[in-house]
Amino acid sequence: MARYTGPRTRISRRFGTPIFGQSKYLERRNYGPGVHGPKSRRKVTDYALGLLEKQKLRYYYGLMERQFRNVYERALKRRGVTGETMLQILETRLDNVVYHLGFANTRPAARQMVSHGHIRVNGRKVNIPSCALKVN
Repeated sequence: MARYTGPRTRISRRFGTPIFGQSKYLERRNYGPGVHGPKSRRKVTDYALGLLEKQKLRYYYGLMERQFRNVYERALKRRGVTGETMLQILETRLDNVVYHLGFANTRPAARQMVSHGHIRVNGRKVNIPSCALKVN
């Protein structure tokens, strides 16, 4: 499956927050990327704000749009608050669990570890990063 492989610093600067871990680039240039630099921007609409937050979440977990939409639709079908349910689904993905356990320094590294077959779940090799784990 495809994933974003472009410049991560540019994405962090676009959102103004360190999405891929701490970034020294935001300290040096705390404005958005592009030719026009730190000029004043238009007021952000509610729609644009919601879209930015969605994109932040997508880049944070390393998902493409279709996969993100599937997670959202799964969260809609479950009981409870959709946003919280969606975050629970994202946090129980195998690549994210590997990252949080400290086996990898970054989420992309955790995803690679899983896809290369270095992770076993209940004694069985699992190479699907989106595999959902149950919390016991």
